[in-house]
Amino acid sequence: MKTAIYVRVSTADQHVESQLYDLREFAARRGFSVAKEYADRGISGSKARRPALDALMADARRKRFDVVLVAAFDRVARNVRHFLEVLDELNHLGIEFVSLRENIDTGGPLGRAMVVIVGAIAQVEKQAIVERVKAGMRRARIEGRQIGRAPLRVDRDAILRDRERGLSLSQIAKAHRISKASVCRILKELRGIGSQGSEIAVLGCADRKALIEAKPAA
Repeated sequence: MKTAIYVRVSTADQHVESQLYDLREFAARRGFSVAKEYADRGISGSKARRPALDALMADARRKRFDVVLVAAFDRVARNVRHFLEVLDELNHLGIEFVSLRENIDTGGPLGRAMVVIVGAIAQVEKQAIVERVKAGMRRARIEGRQIGRAPLRVDRDAILRDRERGLSLSQIAKAHRISKASVCRILKELRGIGSQGSEIAVLGCADRKALIEAKPAA
C-alpha cells in the first residue's frame, strides 16, 4: 500500500527527524511503500491551514496514496472539529488513517470510534492547559509580578532633545538602542502631555495613510 507520512512541529527550533524515523520504521514493518513525506515546521496545530497539510489533502483527493501515517493525533490538529473534518474527508476518499502513539488504525469501526474519543480527550486536555495558564497569570497579577515584556526604560527627555537638535528618527533609535517605532511612540506620548517642542519633534511619525487623507484635494 502507498503511504503518505505527515509530521509537524510547533516551533522553528524543533525537529521532525525523530517523528520521521519512527514513521518510516513502522511503514517498513507493515510493508508500506512511502509515496511522499509532508512536513510542517514551526506551525501550530491550532491552525487549520498549513502548507504541508494542505498539500497532503490535495494529493489525497488525487488518490496518490492509500494510507496517511502520523506520529500522534495532535500532529494533525489540536482542535477536535478540524481533526474530525480531516478524518472524515480521508474516510470519504477511502484512505486509512494510522496514528502511532494512540495505536489507532481507522481501517475498522473500532478504530473510528477510538479516534472520536481520543480526539475529545485531547481537546479537554488543551482547554485544561489554557485554564492553568490563565490562572497562573491571574495569580502573578495579584502578587504584583511582571507579566510579559518589561517596560521600556529610556530617557524620554533626551530623546526629545535629540529630535529637536535635528537628529533623524533612525539616528535616535540607534543612539538609544530602541526601535524607530518606539521613538515615534515616545514622541507622540510627549506631545499628548504637552511637552515643549513635541509638536515639531513628532513630525515624520505620522501614519502614511493619515498623511494621504490629510492632503488637500487639488
